Formats: sequence, C-alpha cells, structure tokens
Amino acid sequence: MLPWSKSIGRCTVSFISVLLTQLALFLVPLFFSASPVLIQLTLSALVLVVVLGLGGWCKRLLGFNASAPAFVFCSIFFIWGVYIAIVRQAISPVMDVVFNVEMIMLIIGLFRIMLKDPGFVVRESFSLDELNENSVLGVQAHNESSLLQMRARYCKSCQTYVQGFDHHCPAFGNCIGQKNYVLFMVLLVGFITAEISYIVCSSQFASKFRVLEENRLESGSILVMARSTLLFCVLQVLWQGPFLIWHVYCICFNIRTEEWVNWRKYPEFQLNASSLSGENYQETSFKNPHNKGILQNVKEFLTLK
Repeated sequence: MLPWSKSIGRCTVSFISVLLTQLALFLVPLFFSASPVLIQLTLSALVLVVVLGLGGWCKRLLGFNASAPAFVFCSIFFIWGVYIAIVRQAISPVMDVVFNVEMIMLIIGLFRIMLKDPGFVVRESFSLDELNENSVLGVQAHNESSLLQMRARYCKSCQTYVQGFDHHCPAFGNCIGQKNYVLFMVLLVGFITAEISYIVCSSQFASKFRVLEENRLESGSILVMARSTLLFCVLQVLWQGPFLIWHVYCICFNIRTEEWVNWRKYPEFQLNASSLSGENYQETSFKNPHNKGILQNVKEFLTLK
C-alpha cells in the first residue's frame, strides 16, 4: 500500500499529464486542420508517445510516476466534460441519454475491476517451497480440478500467484485473472462502445456547427477541442479493437496471454518430439491441453467463478 502523500502525488501527476496530453492534442487540429485525417491521427499518436516519454522523465525527477488508473479516470472525466460543455448541444436526447449511461457504467466498472479479487492464491494453502515463478502447483494434469489449479501464474507486479492469470493491467491497477476476466471483457467492450459513441457525437457536432468556424476566436476553438478529443478516441479504438480481438481468440481457444507468451515455462504446454534424424535432439512444440472446442471454451469462460 502506497503512503497517502505518494498516492496523492501520483494522482496529481496523472491529472497534469491528462491536461498536457489534451492540450498537445488540441494543437494538432488547430494547426493542421487542412491536413488529411490520417496525418492528424499520426501526429496525435506521436503526441501520446511523447507524453509517455515525459512520464518516464517525471519518474526519474520526482521519484514516482503517474498513476495509470488515475490517468484513465481523468481522461474519462475530461472527455465527458467536453461532451457536456460542447458536443451535447448538437446531439439528440436519445443519444445523449445513451452516452451518459455508457460513461456512468464505465466509471462503475472501473471501480469494480480495481477492487475485485482477480483470483489471488492464498499462500497458506500451498507449500511455499513448491511455489516459484516457473512452476505450477504440482498437481496431476489428468484431474479436471487440478488443471484449474495449474493455471495459477505468478504476477511480478503484484508479487503473488493469480488463478487463471492472463496479464497485469496497469490501466486498471489490477491483475486480470479467473475471477475478473469476464468483467474485464465487458469493460473493454464498454470502453470501445463509449469511444465510438463519442466519435459519432463529435462528428455530428463538427458537421452541424461547421458554419461557426467564421468566428475563429470563439466557435473555432470549440470545434478544435471537439476534433482533438475525437482524434484521442479514434486512437484508443485503434489499439483497443485488436486487443479485444486477441482476447476473443484467447477465450475461443481457452488460452491466457501469459500462457501464450511464456508457454515454454509451463510443461503442460510443451510437446516434445524426436528429430527426424533420430538423434538425442528433441524439438519442443506448443500444445494446448485446455482447449475443449470453441463452444465448450466459451461456455467455460461465461461460467468462470
């Protein structure tokens, strides 16, 4: 647990980082409004990379870095604030209700996944001598309940074992494991849905109020803010979309990200075959002992406890 002073400092840095990020993104459509959307997206992506670099610099300067969950929260409230203050006036009442409900559900989901136990393994339940980063829990692979226990993997960030461990998510400040994997997928879909909704709303606002660009000092800056936040949401969808597709693949074939990346660490994923020459050399290939077919895998995912 971080001291209160350090936690407040990290949240403050996150808040400032969000403001600087959005200010830098604001400059892209301000000075490159005539450029193609692809150019603006590329410049916006470079801005985000620079902000990440500055985050590392802040860590060396201040001794601590920004809080990723706080950055996510601040970004959500910033986008929501721009929507209420600017974009909302051009949106239909139905779409307005839908978007606000989406944002409320996102915030509730974030709190839940940050606080929910992902499936931490109680250390007292096992011999500590048996637990190390490269091991499983030392149970028989042919037993169904043992297969579930064997999927407890070590998280370096949390420094503990998590059952059904997929990855540690810095944005949510928690591991993604057996007990919160379904919530993680729902939240990921929620983020993409809310971002697409904002893209649609912001596009409607820009097209409906394009005539206001004649007054550059007032309406011009408002339109630029709507476009910069639109670019931000497009960039989020561009990486979250493939990320969602990857996790759908993992669900369909009952594999975790940690297991896919580091399968050579786990014996149950290794299939040894002798070389063609019959020498002592053996070739190790990947096998997935947890794959029971797509329908059964999806059913197992939906019934995770």
